[in-house]
Amino acid sequence: MNPTLLSSTNPGRGDPSVWTPEPLACHGRFAYQPITGREDYAWPNGARLAVYLGFNIEHFAFGEGLGAELGPASPHPDVLNYAWREYGNRVGAWRCLELFDELRLPAGVLLNTALYEHCPELVDAFLARGDELIGHGYSNAHRQGGLAEDEESALLAHCRDRIRQHAGQAPAGWLSPWISESRATPDLLAEAGYRYTLNWCHDDQPMRMRTRAGDLWAIPYPQELNDIPMIMGRKMDARDFADMILDQFEEMRAQAARQPLVMGIALHPYIVGQPYRLRHLRRALAPLAAARDRGEIWFTTPGEICRHVDSLPAGAAAAR
Repeated sequence: MNPTLLSSTNPGRGDPSVWTPEPLACHGRFAYQPITGREDYAWPNGARLAVYLGFNIEHFAFGEGLGAELGPASPHPDVLNYAWREYGNRVGAWRCLELFDELRLPAGVLLNTALYEHCPELVDAFLARGDELIGHGYSNAHRQGGLAEDEESALLAHCRDRIRQHAGQAPAGWLSPWISESRATPDLLAEAGYRYTLNWCHDDQPMRMRTRAGDLWAIPYPQELNDIPMIMGRKMDARDFADMILDQFEEMRAQAARQPLVMGIALHPYIVGQPYRLRHLRRALAPLAAARDRGEIWFTTPGEICRHVDSLPAGAAAAR
């Protein structure tokens, strides 16, 4: 920046001319509040750390659209990367289910509704376990942030109604494919009846967001403790990702002695469902299951976290 923009002297008048910044654009959804200055509360049974699995089951268009990549993208149809992602629905997710059953872990299932047409057996298996079904768009081949407001509203309503038809109740939560939002997304979510969003990764506690239809909870969803950016983006080894989960757990358990915190683990079955990675995921999740069995943590789902903070007295959790 040119220093004369910050402070200069008018030689004719001798008066300093001070640059005044324009206010930065702000979302207006919540105010800044440091983690060190909040009201205390506890999770069920006096637990201080809530832990959940955000398990993404997704379907992708063949020969078009977006998708995570194992190898360099090829011109469509990109068979290598499409088939690698489809492994998650055919094999990886079922192996992860076996692991979750073995450790008796609930899951928050982030669901593309295209799976109802593609592999309904997989969705049925999660519903049979009593897992929470969370809206995650129709397909991860497309972003929602570029949709017109009426189109985005229709997408949210479609996913809500399709899950309600199958599960008997509408989803309470939403995660946008690729975390893609328009400026109106929180408003549209609240208007469609969703109670929380996982799109914002700005805190370790649930936070209320303002919308034109009332409050919407932002439940912490990890972009660091997440296999796509870590393993696919930063090329982290499965051993290191497992160590990362354990390090996050131990540090957050110590921090939670001072205040209640949320630790999410974001997983995709075409990544962690690969056998050699699943072995390390088991190594990471087994100590968390043991801590749950000892009553040291609350292993839960995002919806249960939302219900708990929603039931607390006003001011006890996450001010606006």
